[in-house]
Amino acid sequence: MIDLGKKNVLGVAINALDYECAIERIMANAKAGKRCATTALAVHGLMTGVLEPAHRHRLNSFDLVTPDGQPVRWALNLLYGTKLPDRVYGPNLTLQVCQEAARKGLSVYFYGSKAEVVDKLCERMRVMCPGLKIAGAQPSEFRTLSAREQMATVEKIRSSGAHILFVGLGCPRQEVFTYEMSQHLNMPVLAVGAAFDYHAGLLQEPPRFLQDAGLQWLYRLCQDPGRLWRRYLFTNTQFLAMFLAQWVRVWRPSLDDTQVPLVDVRFG
Repeated sequence: MIDLGKKNVLGVAINALDYECAIERIMANAKAGKRCATTALAVHGLMTGVLEPAHRHRLNSFDLVTPDGQPVRWALNLLYGTKLPDRVYGPNLTLQVCQEAARKGLSVYFYGSKAEVVDKLCERMRVMCPGLKIAGAQPSEFRTLSAREQMATVEKIRSSGAHILFVGLGCPRQEVFTYEMSQHLNMPVLAVGAAFDYHAGLLQEPPRFLQDAGLQWLYRLCQDPGRLWRRYLFTNTQFLAMFLAQWVRVWRPSLDDTQVPLVDVRFG
């Protein structure tokens, strides 16, 4: 089990750990009824925090921020010599946490995406994780929630008896939602991105050799070039330039250079 603590990557605190440690911490907090705000960040998710001080504050308040993308893992290894053998990828983390929850008799709740995705996700997760207790599942409203609606959602999740909440709203909406929910719910809340679509069988995983080579972004770009080309062209270039600046020590980003969000966004 590897747990080398949080490391500063471009001003965002990333946990240098492996699957075993992440799952153990999530399950321990689920069993104890304690908060464990968690997200798995690839380059795009990391850069949303790098470029926005208020969002960087949210990310740096999380209990676990795992290196979802290979480039984020490589950055940890090059900057800090962590020697992490693998990333901690959101879809894999989701599956393994659900499998462990099934073994321990803990229930889960899925929030996000479309109704048809959530329905298919629940159906397939029951097959992949025999004995899994799904306390509830709720699709996204795809809009900003009012304060009353947000608290109604909190109460619905709380009263379901769930021990773990999975959030699939897309980046950065899911991290905003997780940041807000974790202030009201005594349970692990995991922002897991495309895990809902992958496990629902509606999005195809790239071949393992592309994942290992850090080219998952290229596979997704080929699937949806019209939507993603700007993201990857600019975001990947910015990440590489800023990483090199930190690596050669011409730039020393601070974890404290953040801004407390003035108004909760209340995505739902």
